[in-house]
Amino acid sequence: MVPLDHARKNGSAQLLILAQLETRSRHGYEIGSEIERRSGGSVSFQPASLYPVLYRMERRGWIAGRWVEKQGQHRRRYYRLTALGRAELAAQRSSWSEFLAGLRQTAGLQDA
Repeated sequence: MVPLDHARKNGSAQLLILAQLETRSRHGYEIGSEIERRSGGSVSFQPASLYPVLYRMERRGWIAGRWVEKQGQHRRRYYRLTALGRAELAAQRSSWSEFLAGLRQTAGLQDA
């Protein structure tokens, strides 16, 4: 696995998190695991970097969290996408698509 530099990772964290919540609620560890799984291991987040982003996104109203307790398990905070978060996801997807198209064209990158 080639680690992403800090700036690229921070710039993509919100998009990646929002995308994991598009279809259903997930808890923080599951969000991080799903990002790593879907990226084939090329993108991963440590809890120390993931949770501050989740808290910031919750304060912005993009996601909403609720605590869930299940017998025999630790209490977990599940996050879901809000209407504002869906709009933000669409905006970020559009912005990232334009940016990536520009990178491909400028740097001569090919799709895998």
